[in-house]
Amino acid sequence: MTGAGLLAGLRTGLRVRAGRGGALGGLWTGAGLAALLGAMILGISAGAASLAPVEIIRELLSHLPFLDVESALTDRQRAVLEQLRMPRVALGALVGGLLSGAGAAYQGVFRNPLADPYLLGAASGAGLGATLVIVYAGGSDLGGLPLVPVAAFAGALLGVMAAYLLGRTAGGGGTAALLLAGVAVSSFLTAAQTLVQQAEIDELQRVYSWMLGGLGRGGWSDLWLVAPYAAVSLAVLLGSSFLLDLLALGDEKAVSLGVRPTVVRVVVISAASLATASAVAVSGLIGFVGIVVPHIVRRLVGPDYRRILPVSLLFGGAFLVLVDVAARTLVAPAELPLGVVTAFIGAPFFVLVLRATRSRVR
Repeated sequence: MTGAGLLAGLRTGLRVRAGRGGALGGLWTGAGLAALLGAMILGISAGAASLAPVEIIRELLSHLPFLDVESALTDRQRAVLEQLRMPRVALGALVGGLLSGAGAAYQGVFRNPLADPYLLGAASGAGLGATLVIVYAGGSDLGGLPLVPVAAFAGALLGVMAAYLLGRTAGGGGTAALLLAGVAVSSFLTAAQTLVQQAEIDELQRVYSWMLGGLGRGGWSDLWLVAPYAAVSLAVLLGSSFLLDLLALGDEKAVSLGVRPTVVRVVVISAASLATASAVAVSGLIGFVGIVVPHIVRRLVGPDYRRILPVSLLFGGAFLVLVDVAARTLVAPAELPLGVVTAFIGAPFFVLVLRATRSRVR
């Protein structure tokens, strides 16, 4: 049988499997949508200026044509809703979805449940880019364009590109070589960032404030800044779900089916890295989201990436919105760094995943 015939047969088999699990996948997709919607309503309503969910819904409906609905909010409440709460919650949903989707893709490419979106140097590259702008440009804007998100975005992409080129040239491009290259590049970029911080120690507080992650600095402009890149990266990741299922069969089987594993890995890693860079650019460094959510989703929906990726996007967005609510209400009127809260949740979970993975190896 030819590779094309095998691929057609496998597609048929996967359609049958998807059909059997379609009800389950649809159920969890609906649950993810409900969770995301509920989390966003809670995120918009929670805070010092209390906004009732009914008032929020009436305000949103009042902007729709052909509906005779009057808003019950005052001008001050409307300003809080439209300029503070809504962009923050929208950013949280977007960043959570991007990190979760990127984490699921990385885990599929490397066939490792411990892989996360920062694996290939995106975090260290973003940290160096943001640090350089904060220290030497004061974090200022250029023609109305905020420089810190742009520098973080560029640094994240450059870090991943450096890791990929190093793994490709020095190690042949295998997954193990890419992982080692990511460690090397991350260490180098982190060292460079530390050197810059030590040279300008007065700016340490601003640098660490950005690195610990948060959504309070963002606005609608940040959302529009990364929205095109987020849309492209998510479209590629969702479109590559079938290919990730083929990679799970092993490289030899994938090759026999007419798939080029190296090309698939490059495309998926590039899209996942773009998603990670987009998230980091507007939120700083928020860890563990890309490990915790995809791992839980995989336990819920099974190994099919056509279900894992979309459900991870939805639950990832809901998860980060809820974590942000906790970060800004637990010690109100102060606010906890978002990365600290996700670390408190993710670190114990990481240990559990590590123990489960070790048990399966034995």
